[in-house]
Amino acid sequence: MTDTRIDDIDILISGGGLAGLIAACAFGAEGFSVLCVDPAPPVTEEDAAGADLRSTAFLTPSVALFERIGLWEALAPHATALQVMRIVDAGGTAPTPRLTRDFDAAEIGDQPFGWNLPNWLMRRELMARIHALPSVRVIHGTGTATVLARSEGAVVTLTDGRRLRARLLIGADGRDSAVRRALGIGVRTWRYGQKALAFAVTHDQPHHNVSTEVHRAGGPFTLVPLPDRDGRPGSAVVWMDDAAAIDALTALSAPAFEAALNDRSAGVLGHLRPATRLTAWPIISQIAHRFTGPRTALIAEAAHVLPPIGAQGLNMSLADLSALLDLSRADAGSAESLARYDRSRRPEAMARILGIDALNRASQLRLRPLRDLRAAALGGLYAVTPVRRLMMRAGLGAR
Repeated sequence: MTDTRIDDIDILISGGGLAGLIAACAFGAEGFSVLCVDPAPPVTEEDAAGADLRSTAFLTPSVALFERIGLWEALAPHATALQVMRIVDAGGTAPTPRLTRDFDAAEIGDQPFGWNLPNWLMRRELMARIHALPSVRVIHGTGTATVLARSEGAVVTLTDGRRLRARLLIGADGRDSAVRRALGIGVRTWRYGQKALAFAVTHDQPHHNVSTEVHRAGGPFTLVPLPDRDGRPGSAVVWMDDAAAIDALTALSAPAFEAALNDRSAGVLGHLRPATRLTAWPIISQIAHRFTGPRTALIAEAAHVLPPIGAQGLNMSLADLSALLDLSRADAGSAESLARYDRSRRPEAMARILGIDALNRASQLRLRPLRDLRAAALGGLYAVTPVRRLMMRAGLGAR
């Protein structure tokens, strides 16, 4: 006999990545009953198979959200401050810096731009926080099968056969979101022919809490501060280039890869040594045609995808969450609150996607005269103090 029972819940989150787990913590801290489901098992150790070895720079608005929902106390001891954002142009004939510009957070306030944390460690701390919240459950190995979204609630059938009716269904299930597809929401996608490579390194020189972005051709090469590792200064690397170039790098022997790594870094922190395995993924920009449906909201990569430039991706996702949390206090999932969410978040996301798209295309330039023009533009913008400070505030999400 088929079980036709439908269980009611306040918040159902489809997707247990970082954005989904943070959303579970946030709504649980506000007293909602929350269930988060994800088909993948949790990986909370750096050396475990499937560990996410990327890191995320959480900008100050995201840290404010963590403080609000009771997460920051657990995260702070593991976080590395980002005081200066440094852009280095090494696009000349030799792979050495020819122009360096520092954007110092001290110019616009008394706090760092943000704090960097390894993604696997974030997941570990998020799961610990969830276990301490009595109204929150996470089920791994189960995903979203079907969605019937109506004004009275979103009825969701899970892949294990259970059925739930949620006041608010949150799609946090990635760029190929099952929730978004179930609602019939299309996307606009920009493709660059690039991949990104992420891993950790140690290096000779201390980073002094400076995040460094080195531009040559094919895409940016970014070093983001991490705590010392085995007694040596450490950083997270995000290396973007044409897909064929990244594939070729991953096929190199360890000594050949280390040589290519140090050639690409332009020597900005001395000799770099890989400290973890490599993680690669394709680069796109993408935005959903709308961010909501009846009793349903899309956040994070279900709503928008960006290249990993300027620490915008997950920070935009947390801006989604903050807005949704505020709008859900009166009536989670109401038509009015979701309409306001879509009106506020989608234009903001589109503006940032277009801005990052322009930066990424500039970083891909291969012709020497165009790279020279890129360097000249950076130098000119940096020299105008009001413009420089405006760029820093915009990067933090300030209006």
